[in-house]
Amino acid sequence: MDIPLIEQVKIQAQVLVPLVKALQAELGEERANALVREALGEQYRKFGKRWWKSQGARDLGDKMASAFEGFAAADALDYDVLRKDAQSFEVNVTGCRYAEFYKKIGAPELGFLLVCSSDFALAEGYGDPVQLDRTQTIMQGASHCDFRYKLEKA
Repeated sequence: MDIPLIEQVKIQAQVLVPLVKALQAELGEERANALVREALGEQYRKFGKRWWKSQGARDLGDKMASAFEGFAAADALDYDVLRKDAQSFEVNVTGCRYAEFYKKIGAPELGFLLVCSSDFALAEGYGDPVQLDRTQTIMQGASHCDFRYKLEKA
């Protein structure tokens, strides 16, 4: 079954948001969030590794363009590609239905924890030469998300 990522996120939120809130009440926000990042991070790294290998010998720009098509499926993201080549992929996300959803349910901070935090774990799964820099997100109130992927030179 092929469900767009935005719909998967909405389904997962039905379980994860109450669970994270309960953990925060019991353990404190800092400890609960650290546990959630650790637990989900490992899953996202594994997913990133599998996905990266499935992309074959395509260059970084082509691989990341493909990834963003998946992230944006079902009109989930508006974005502008600033640079796409063998060594880099730079994109600004200017509209985010993930952020709109989490704001609508009154949990934008959990949207950042459960959605945006996964970006770095996914990139770690892609492998050592792939580096992600992102300094801001719509989920945290910025005007756009600034994703900058590059291959580190050995």
